[in-house]
Amino acid sequence: MYIIHVASECAPVAKVGGLADVVSGLAWEHSIRGNDVEIILPKYDCMRYDQVWGLTNSYNDLWVPWFGGAVHCSVWFGEVHGRKCYFIDPHSNDNFFNRGTFYGCRDDVMRYAFFCKAALEFILKSGKQPDIIHCHDWQAGLLPVMLAEIYQHHGLWRQRVCYTIHNFKHQGIFGHDILAATGLGRPEHFFSPTQLRDDHNPSVLNCMKGGVVYSNFVTTVSPKHAWEARHSNQSHGLGGTLHVHQGKFGGVLNGVDYNAWNPELDGFLPARYGINNVDDKYKNKDALRDRFWLYKSEKPIISYIGRLDEQKGLDLICHAAHYALAHGAQFILLGSASNHAIHNQFAHLRNQLGQSVDCHIELGFNEELSHLIYAGSDMVIVPSVFEPCGLTQLIALRYGTVPIVRSVGGLADTVFDKDYSDVDLGMRNGFTFNDLNNAGLESAMSRAISLYYDYKEVFRHIMLNGMKADYSWNHPGAHYMNIYEMIKHK
Repeated sequence: MYIIHVASECAPVAKVGGLADVVSGLAWEHSIRGNDVEIILPKYDCMRYDQVWGLTNSYNDLWVPWFGGAVHCSVWFGEVHGRKCYFIDPHSNDNFFNRGTFYGCRDDVMRYAFFCKAALEFILKSGKQPDIIHCHDWQAGLLPVMLAEIYQHHGLWRQRVCYTIHNFKHQGIFGHDILAATGLGRPEHFFSPTQLRDDHNPSVLNCMKGGVVYSNFVTTVSPKHAWEARHSNQSHGLGGTLHVHQGKFGGVLNGVDYNAWNPELDGFLPARYGINNVDDKYKNKDALRDRFWLYKSEKPIISYIGRLDEQKGLDLICHAAHYALAHGAQFILLGSASNHAIHNQFAHLRNQLGQSVDCHIELGFNEELSHLIYAGSDMVIVPSVFEPCGLTQLIALRYGTVPIVRSVGGLADTVFDKDYSDVDLGMRNGFTFNDLNNAGLESAMSRAISLYYDYKEVFRHIMLNGMKADYSWNHPGAHYMNIYEMIKHK
């Protein structure tokens, strides 16, 4: 099958969050299954050019219709760790992708509307005839709209679209100007409530809604989150549209790239280990303590690794640090804040706890260091307010690091409580809590710490259950292939 992914990110060349890992992981999984897979990305000035091999000008004279005129573009080709990638490079005074940043510009919707238009124009003019165009998040939400309304009349009539929503929080709100720019026009048509009109603000249009309405199938990144999106406020206003289109909506759990995240192969670790030599994990624990000058003792290390954002349960992360130190555990945090206020909140926590020989708080993100923390920790906490899928717990399981999570979204689909889960004992791999408060977090942390001290063999059994589970891209890859086959033959 011939598959093209259209996305704003792909790890490691252009990465802000989990979207980049999904695009990279899924593309690789499908390519090793014998499919022809390509990725179309913007050519950002700030992307990791050192991660692109053989970057060459592939299509030098692409003219993209825009506001009644046309914008001249070049399209570059390069390989990103074996993935075939095309990069759209517009030569325009708008300077769409030469901003020194991926997101955060006032005209972000205009920038990515142009990207969608340019991607389709490139597919058409270069003679590509993919079976599936897989679009990701709001940034690619207008592509299926333009495919159906414009490009199917010019030769792209047999392509089917799978649309994946990674984060409902950002949906791409816009007005008449985008309709004029892209050539979609007909505001009276698109402002219909069954088309692109935002479900809560009738004066604006919604990119993500466009993706849902016009795609052949829509996924989000875990089965639990798909249910939450339809039946709670976690769709951020799209619940009504998802209900209308429920027949083509479902959840497919993300995977983890086990080439990058595998303690048996991990070149960032002082000691590699697996199920058969799990005791070598504790050499990494010693190295982690040496790295941060933590006191060497019998205490467990509990860590938080990832973005510091409102979504992640910031107050609970802070409380977890205090609770761990007060109840016989050490605590490590590695995270980058999404704004200055959050950075200051955790700088204050660092000032409070930084003198403790049992605590280290590292603000900022360091990929190499994160590998050592996963390997050297006994437990990780993920107390999220919402979590569409979550990679932290999936990586932790692979590294024999027991997750303590709030049971929402993908966390509920992957972490099964040692005491209260209804799954088989051989699948129980962590500790969960439901209530978004200190008492809920404490209940799970208390049980985890007590088990670590009082029933070491049972704790090890929980560790090994997590290491045995397969959260690679193998199963998600198969699910997506089934979706592609289904929509291809509709």
